[in-house]
Amino acid sequence: MNKSSLLQAWAVLWLQTKPMKDTEWRNQTTITEFILLGFGDLSDLQILLFLMFLVIYMATVVGNTLIVVLVVTDQHLHTPMYFFLGNLSYLETCYTSTFLPRLLASLLTGDRTISFSGCFTQLYFFGSLAATECYLLAAMSYDRYLAICKPLHYSTFMNTRFCLQLAAGSWLNGCLATTIFILFMSPLIFCGPNEIDHFYCDAIPLIKLSCSDTHLIILMDFMLACVFTLPPFLLTLTSYVCIIVTILKIPSTTGMKKAFSTCSSHLIVVTMFYGTIMIVYMLPKRDKFRDLKKVFSLCYTVLTPLVNPLIYSLRNREVKEALCKAVSKCGFHKNMQRLRDNNLA
Repeated sequence: MNKSSLLQAWAVLWLQTKPMKDTEWRNQTTITEFILLGFGDLSDLQILLFLMFLVIYMATVVGNTLIVVLVVTDQHLHTPMYFFLGNLSYLETCYTSTFLPRLLASLLTGDRTISFSGCFTQLYFFGSLAATECYLLAAMSYDRYLAICKPLHYSTFMNTRFCLQLAAGSWLNGCLATTIFILFMSPLIFCGPNEIDHFYCDAIPLIKLSCSDTHLIILMDFMLACVFTLPPFLLTLTSYVCIIVTILKIPSTTGMKKAFSTCSSHLIVVTMFYGTIMIVYMLPKRDKFRDLKKVFSLCYTVLTPLVNPLIYSLRNREVKEALCKAVSKCGFHKNMQRLRDNNLA
C-alpha cells in the first residue's frame, strides 16, 4: 500500500469516528434547560389554576408576613414559642416563593421551560428551606416539651441565647445539608430527555434524567436524609410522646385541655407536614401513583404554608389579641387623623 492510499484510509477512518465523538459530546453538553411537565396538559383549566394559585400565594405571603410583624412589634409575643413561630412564618414565605412564582408564570404564559442553573437554584433553596423547617419544627416541639413536662425549668433552659442558637442552628443545618447534596449533583451529565414530571425541580426526578452513574448520589441522598432530617423528626416524635404521656397524667380535665391547647396548633402543623411527606416518598414507584404523589406534594409545599397562619392565629389567644390590638391601633390612628383634618378645615 502506497503512501497516498494509507492517507486516504486514515481520512476515511477519521471521518467515520469524528461525528460519533462530536455527537456524543454534543449530547452531553446541549442540555441547557429542563421542561417542567407540571400537572399535564390542562389547557382548559389553565386560567382557573393560575387564579387559584395566585390567591393561595398572596394569602400565604400576607398571612405569614402578618405573623412575623406581630411577633416583632408586640411585646407580649416576645417569648420562645412565638420567636420560633416568627422564624417558621418567615421560612414559609420564602418556601412558597421558590416555586410558586415560576408555576404562576408557566400557567400564565404556557412556557414550562426552566434553565439548567435556574433548576438547580430552585432545588437548592427548596431543599434548604425544607430541611430548615424540619429543625424549626423540632425546636418548637422541644419548647413545648419543656413548657409542659419541665415547667419549673422552662425559663432556665429556654433563655434568649439558647433560642438564638436553636434558630441559627436550624438555618445553618438546612443550608449545609443541601449544599453537600448539590455539590455531589453538580458533576452529573444530562444528555437524554429533559422533561421533569413535576411542578418544581425535585431531586429524584432530576437524578433520573442524568446519563451518569447515579448510584453514589442516590446513596448520598439517603445518607444526608438520615443524618440531617431523621434526628429532628425523631426529636419531634419523642417530644410529643412525652407531652401526651404528661398530659394524660394530669388529674383534672380542665388542666388537660389547657395543657393540650398550648401545643395543639403546632401538633396539627407537624402532622400535616410530615404526614404528607411520608405519603409521597413511601408510595410505590408506579405510574398510577404519579398524579397522587403530585397532589400530596401540593399539601406540604402549598397547603401547609397557607394554613399555618390560620392555625396559629385562630387557635392561639395571644396571637388573636395581638392582631385585634394592631387593628384597633390602626383604626385609632385613622380616627385621630380624621379629627385633625376636620379641625384644620
